[in-house]
Amino acid sequence: MTFSFVGLRRLWFGISAVLVVISLLAIATFGLRFSIDFVGGSLMELSFDSEAPATPDLTSALAEAGYQSVTVQSSTDNRAIIRLESLSEERHQEALSTIESRFGSFTEERFDSIGPIIGKELRKSAIIGVILTLTLIGLYISWTFRKVSDPVASWKYGLLTVICAGHDVIIPLGVFAILGHFLNMEIGAAFIAAILTILGYSISDTVVVFDRTRENLSHHTGESFADIVEKSVRQTYVRSINTSVTTLLVLVAILIFGGDSTRAFALALFIGIFVGTYSSIFFASPALVEWELRRSAR
Repeated sequence: MTFSFVGLRRLWFGISAVLVVISLLAIATFGLRFSIDFVGGSLMELSFDSEAPATPDLTSALAEAGYQSVTVQSSTDNRAIIRLESLSEERHQEALSTIESRFGSFTEERFDSIGPIIGKELRKSAIIGVILTLTLIGLYISWTFRKVSDPVASWKYGLLTVICAGHDVIIPLGVFAILGHFLNMEIGAAFIAAILTILGYSISDTVVVFDRTRENLSHHTGESFADIVEKSVRQTYVRSINTSVTTLLVLVAILIFGGDSTRAFALALFIGIFVGTYSSIFFASPALVEWELRRSAR
C-alpha cells in the first residue's frame, strides 16, 4: 500500500488540531512570560566570585531595601538574574551596594532597564507587525496565483498560507507558555525575531508546494485535483525536509553550545521550523484538496 499525503489528510488535520488546542490552552492557562523588553523594568545578571546566594535570600534583601517587584532566577551555580522595577542609575548602584554588602563581591555581567510605557509600545508594535506581515503576504500570494482559478480560487492559496503560518506561530507560543510557567523562560525581542523568521520559513515552504501544484495543473489536465496535489507534494517534500534539517542541526549546536541570551531564540526557531516543515507538507496542500472536495460535493 502506497503512502499518501493527501489520503491521510484527516490524520494530519487531527494532529494539527491537537497541537493547536494544547498550545491555546497553555497560553490561556499560563499566559506568556514577557521579558523587560515588553513589560518594562530592570534586569541585572550577576556573576558571584563564589556560589550565588539562595534565591529567597536575594529577594528578601532587595525587598527590605525598598525595591519592588523583585524576582530572582539562578542560571548557574554562581550566576543570578534579578528582575525588578525600572531603576534610575542611582537606584541601580544602591542595589549593587546592597547585594555586595550582604553577599560578597561579584561582577555585573549585564544591566538592562526599560520604562513600562516603552515596553508596552514595543509589545504593541510586535503584535501589529506580525498581523500586518501575515495580511500582506496573504494578499500577495492571492494576487500571484490569480491566473490559477480552476479548480481552486487563488484567494484560497493565500488564506491557507496565512493559516499555516498562524499554525506555525501558535505552537511555539504554546510551548513557551509552558516553559515560562515551569522554567521561567521569557519572551523578549529575540523571540519576536524568531517568530518573523519562522513565518519566512513556513511561507516559503508552503509556497514552494503551491507553486508546483500551479505548474502541474497546467500540464496534467486529465488528472484529478487530488492526484495533482499528491504529485506536487511528492516532488517537493524532500527539498523541504533537507532545507529544514540543515537549519535544525545548526540550531541544535546553538542550543548546546550557545549562551543564555541565544537559547530562547534558537529554541523558538527549532520548534517553529520543525512545525513549519510539517505543516507545509502534511497540512497545507491536503487542506487545499479537502476544501475543493467539500466545494464539489455541494
